[in-house]
Amino acid sequence: MSFLKRTHNCGELRLSDSGEKVTLNGWVHKRRDLGGVIFFDLRDRFGMTQVVVNPETADSDLYELAKTVRSEFVIAIEGEVTARPEPGKNKEMQTREIEIYISKLEILNKAESTPFEISAADDIHEDTKMKYRYLDLRTPKLQNNIVTRHKYYQIARNYFSQNNFVEVETPILMKSTPEGARDFLVPSRMHNGRFYALPQSPQTYKQLLMVAGFDKYFQIVKCFRDEDLRADRQPEFTQVDVEMSFVDEIDVQETTEGLMKKLFKEFRNTELELPLPRMTFAEAMSRFGSDKPDTRFEMELSEVTDLVCESDFQVFKDTKERGGIVTGICVKGGATFSRKKLDELTDYAKKFKVKGLAYFKLGEQLSSPIKKFFSEELMQRVFDTFSAEQGDLILLVADQTETAQVATGELRLKIAKEMNLIDESKDSIFWVTEFPLLEYSEEDERFVARHHPFTAPLTEDLELMDSDPLKVRARAYDLVWNGHEAAGGSIRIHQNSVQEKLFKLIGLSEEEAREKFGFLLDALKYGTPPHGGIAFGLDRQVAQFCNVDAIRDVIAFPKTVSASSPMDGSPSNVSEEQLDQLGLRIKN
Repeated sequence: MSFLKRTHNCGELRLSDSGEKVTLNGWVHKRRDLGGVIFFDLRDRFGMTQVVVNPETADSDLYELAKTVRSEFVIAIEGEVTARPEPGKNKEMQTREIEIYISKLEILNKAESTPFEISAADDIHEDTKMKYRYLDLRTPKLQNNIVTRHKYYQIARNYFSQNNFVEVETPILMKSTPEGARDFLVPSRMHNGRFYALPQSPQTYKQLLMVAGFDKYFQIVKCFRDEDLRADRQPEFTQVDVEMSFVDEIDVQETTEGLMKKLFKEFRNTELELPLPRMTFAEAMSRFGSDKPDTRFEMELSEVTDLVCESDFQVFKDTKERGGIVTGICVKGGATFSRKKLDELTDYAKKFKVKGLAYFKLGEQLSSPIKKFFSEELMQRVFDTFSAEQGDLILLVADQTETAQVATGELRLKIAKEMNLIDESKDSIFWVTEFPLLEYSEEDERFVARHHPFTAPLTEDLELMDSDPLKVRARAYDLVWNGHEAAGGSIRIHQNSVQEKLFKLIGLSEEEAREKFGFLLDALKYGTPPHGGIAFGLDRQVAQFCNVDAIRDVIAFPKTVSASSPMDGSPSNVSEEQLDQLGLRIKN
């Protein structure tokens, strides 16, 4: 099929091109008929150009053909670039100063009426857009997001290549090593009854590459986790994976900061000041109630355990005796909150495993269900601690340390969003360091790795692995950006004896450790260098640069929150024959 091939794209012509004869290809975004003169907005991924068919200048065949064209027809036009009598009002339309008077028109493909107008896709229900994702991807917004993602790939690849990193692909079909989220399993036809797992990350492989002597590795890699979804989760996601030998935390962090500086220059046109700030996990939790705090607004937590235990309120005293704390926030202007609103906040706090919420509402009259337990002098000291003034609200949570901090941190974030306290024009980016190495799982009745079981403990805490494991700090670090974990990593265990000890602490017998990770334990015997790395959440970072909340908006073909694809019907049933080949049977 021969057709008029474009000489320009639909976003590049300007007033300086006036008088030039050009050819454009694209989709008809909108069609308008004004007193016989037909206007098309012709669209491709580069932009839009207005093209015109005037019955007074076009021949009759061309005009009749133009009358048949509808939205989303794929057409080719040839014509002359002309200055528009009145420049278009749409400032985002970069070609608004010109239009093209068509001398030739070809319909390359007709289109049926689409399930929704591409120009009005923002107002369409998400289910419909997911079913017709290929149409939603025609919208300028999503196309710009995907192009931004493409640019991110190129910047990352160039940066690491220029810094002597080697890009190495690791296997997609691997051994199941269930520590963390659930694995996606793939049955093997050739090894009946056995399964591969899709990698949650290339963690063990990149460590083995360090053993192999590839001292600087990176990969832009697909990872898979079978977990409940939300706006910033997908069952398959992409990370920029990095590992380095003969390094400590600062080396990995400086390498990360170098890439972030380039990304911020490209997508924010700002110079990122380096080095980035750092705060420990303990500080982040005590000040913000989160290990990925959003610091674009104030309302920091204040721990007041000793102070409020001077009161006669027994709940606070009991909490302290059990080793817990009382912490809280001051909501400026929060005295206007109704009783219904306070009940709503209490119910919200309970979602995070606390039993309730205490408050002081500093309105025209002091309102608090616990004020009878406090002297006036003690209440004033509490108010002073929170810098509370008339019109403010103090919220207090009493529980075990991390439980109380998390619940209060979540309240802080919820209230900030509802009161529009977050300055969306700012970027807050910094490191959180020295995470706990382990946490205790009540469900599993054992210690579990906070980061992953290959993370090295701080050298000064090594002895605590025997005496007080929960006090051991990890050589782990997260890059936190506007309240999200943008990247996370650690220095790894490179000594066999320490790795075996950690496996034992998380409840793996020597036999289980050999069964799951014997290949890694063997590798550590043969001269493993000190090494560490980091993984960037590419989807999350691109979403941040595109100023969108949901990572599905920066993924070409994402899944829904139920991990399905309405577009192609996955996951789908398979035939009995396929199941027989794999030695499987569906259990109802």
